[in-house]
Amino acid sequence: MPIEHVADPADPRLADYRDLTDVALRRVLEPAGGLYIAESAKVIGRAVAAGHRPRSVLVQEKWVDDVRDLAGDAPVYVVPAEVAEQLTGYQVHRGALAAMHRPVAPPVADIIAGARLVVVLEDIVDHTNVGAAFRNAAALGADAVLVSPRCADPLYRRSVRVSMGTVFQVPWTRLPEWPEARGILHDGGFHLAALALAEGAVPLDDFAAARPERVALMLGAEGDGLSRRALEAADTVVTIPMAGGVDSLNVAAASAVALWSLTHDVRS
Repeated sequence: MPIEHVADPADPRLADYRDLTDVALRRVLEPAGGLYIAESAKVIGRAVAAGHRPRSVLVQEKWVDDVRDLAGDAPVYVVPAEVAEQLTGYQVHRGALAAMHRPVAPPVADIIAGARLVVVLEDIVDHTNVGAAFRNAAALGADAVLVSPRCADPLYRRSVRVSMGTVFQVPWTRLPEWPEARGILHDGGFHLAALALAEGAVPLDDFAAARPERVALMLGAEGDGLSRRALEAADTVVTIPMAGGVDSLNVAAASAVALWSLTHDVRS
């Protein structure tokens, strides 16, 4: 584990960590460099345990021992606290960041093989909601998560943090556009259940009581919900009955309610 002390935030060795904005990570690092940023020794450890490789690690002196066994052959850049803050734009309270090589996304068919319940996230733009949906999927028994081409990155640091590292635990990959995605899921034997507000939608309890053997639970973007093309691809539109004049739940909360309903009979 080569340790290199760096005091200049403009040092080219720190380029992966400079200006860690959402736009920079999605538009530059993800497609061009195949990278994502893992934050905290615990998250880095979970990523490494899942088979992901660090390209480098950024750490303050007092946390070097926390990453000593995680970096492998990757360089560890030790920087003062003020340099870390200048690089990232925020105080790095969790001690360490790692630029991780992004693994190649597996084919959808490989992810859904053998699965009985998968979550489909269409165009969800808030990384917090994506991370929460992954945590719900892990906790409530979903076998995999599939994300649309325009869905926020599950490996963005906020998604990883909110998910409590379950983005490394739950198998996931990106779907193609509709209707190609529908064909792949149907070929895998899945019934597509769209969670949406729609006239004639089936109440969640009724759908869960007679749920098909293999279900793809479709959840849409904040505000607009599922797209027209997604709803057209669905086999059933399902809704969570509301009270108190509320029309719907936050998408992460809705995922938890729906997953619990679809799996609690199996657990009992």
